[in-house]
Amino acid sequence: MNLLLRTFRSLQPYRNQVWLLIICLLLVTVTSLVTPALIRNVVDMGVTQRDPSAMINAGLTIIGVGFTRAVFNFGKRYLSEWLIHKTGYDYRNLLYDKIQRLSFAYHDQAQTGQLMSRCTEDVSSLSRFIGQGAVELINVALLFGGTFFLLFSANAALSWIALIPIILLMIITYYLGTLLGPRFLKVDQALGEVSSVTQENLSGIQVVKAFAREEFEKEKFAKANRVLYNARVQIVTTWGKFLPTMNALVMASIALILWFGGRMYIEGTITLGELVAFNAYLLLLAPPIQQLGFVVNAGSEAEAGAQRIFEILDLDEEIRSKGDAVTAPALSGGVTFDSVSFAYRGDESGKRALHGISFEAKPNEVIALIGPTGSGKTSLVNLIPRFYDVTGGRVMVDDYNVRDLELKSLRSQIGLVLQTSLLFSVNIHDNIAFGRADATEEEVIAAAKAARAHDFIMSFPEGYKTVVGERGVTLSGGQRQRVAIARALLMNPRILILDDATSSVDTQTEYLIQQALSELMKNRTTFVIAQRLSTVKRADLILVLDHGRIVQRGKHDDLLEQGGLYGQIYDLQLKDQEKFRREMMFLDSPEEEQPIPLHERIHAERPDTKNKLETQPVRVSAVK
Repeated sequence: MNLLLRTFRSLQPYRNQVWLLIICLLLVTVTSLVTPALIRNVVDMGVTQRDPSAMINAGLTIIGVGFTRAVFNFGKRYLSEWLIHKTGYDYRNLLYDKIQRLSFAYHDQAQTGQLMSRCTEDVSSLSRFIGQGAVELINVALLFGGTFFLLFSANAALSWIALIPIILLMIITYYLGTLLGPRFLKVDQALGEVSSVTQENLSGIQVVKAFAREEFEKEKFAKANRVLYNARVQIVTTWGKFLPTMNALVMASIALILWFGGRMYIEGTITLGELVAFNAYLLLLAPPIQQLGFVVNAGSEAEAGAQRIFEILDLDEEIRSKGDAVTAPALSGGVTFDSVSFAYRGDESGKRALHGISFEAKPNEVIALIGPTGSGKTSLVNLIPRFYDVTGGRVMVDDYNVRDLELKSLRSQIGLVLQTSLLFSVNIHDNIAFGRADATEEEVIAAAKAARAHDFIMSFPEGYKTVVGERGVTLSGGQRQRVAIARALLMNPRILILDDATSSVDTQTEYLIQQALSELMKNRTTFVIAQRLSTVKRADLILVLDHGRIVQRGKHDDLLEQGGLYGQIYDLQLKDQEKFRREMMFLDSPEEEQPIPLHERIHAERPDTKNKLETQPVRVSAVK
């Protein structure tokens, strides 16, 4: 009830429409209650006294009342439908906005399908009750109140007799509502699980097909669907048990009126018209009483939906701008980590992802992060745009604590290219301009050229107007990555974060991207996460992380002298490359006819390529 009352308080912006709807309901109720009284007059004055004129006048009056009721009934129906769609529209917007503002920590644990279900099914059930179920509830209440007022005014004794089954009906209806509420919550949760399974399967359809797991996924979906089916059947079973009893009580009330009212008519206590009017009033109550079952059903479903909706709306926004947040000025790009520790919320292991991280990145420097998987590289860079808040210490940007800066002004000056970049189902131009909707055509093209994406974009028949598929699946991995780099570069950020941005591209594409990045990293602070040492050799500062700690720091040559983890990674990568080169270049070649290694031949012909070959992997073909 508290949830529903809170829902009704949210109708304050539509109070004019609500009051107009209530007026229509009142007039519909009044016109409904007038009809039995007119029938009583027809029977007592027209039929009993054989007065045709009275019957004609009453008939015309009934027609007029019926027409009036139809007009106000149309107004009631129109306004109730308006409320259904308007409240649904508003709640979906509220939920969507709230979900977007929730922190990464929440989305790390939330299921996409459950969120989708709350924005669709739960909102629909709540809005249907507001515009339809609650309207019918008011209608039933008005009819009950008006009918029993008129019945008691006419004959209190007969009214008490008719009221006995109705009281029992109200008690059963209340009990039914207490049963259906929790069961509808189970339905909503099961529906969310079906949505989650469907969304996960469709997103990973390539993996499902590659491993021939269609039957397994089919069974998984069937299991979730069976839970939903059983939950709905449980509701139908509960409703089926109570509905006959509710109808029987209405019929019992009519039977009591006919039995005791007939005896009163024979005794002369009441007129025949009053007996007919009594019966007409109870018949008038029969459809609303049956609708009362629908109201209970809709109310229980709305209660479950409201619980899941307000659960999201009431969540605390962990990452948000403070009331006195400072709008970030044009940043120079300096970044300082001061004894930073960080742990993910809900991590059952209780381990911190970062421990006492301290370093300073000066403006325009390139900071490379390297280390084993799970060493904390991505966690570290996610703290700069404040995707998460630190557990201890502080992250400073240009002497500003990131917690003191207004989020939008901070993030608008940070460019981010992820390991697997997501593109939206729009054209390439709009994907590049996603961070700057006001960018001109020339600026978009310039960013694409800088990211080495212009040539392949123009190879498409529609060029920049080419619509990419969901998540950009119609483009290759290297093409998606270059579009994502163009998207980040168009923002002209002061701080650039590249989270293993070249890991999903081939060697030739990597070389093209690194050509672009080597030029575009100028005049901005860049954080590079990479698995390939060729990407980080020229960095101003290399941070080697292991188990959330900085175990080594320095430049490439200094770290090689230190040995340690960096030396191990460097030796491992070089040994693999040398072994591959030897196997491919000397395959089946006689010892006396061994060819000159490819990199030596290229360097002999073009000395200027030596540095590039030292920093770029080389593709080699074996020739017998």
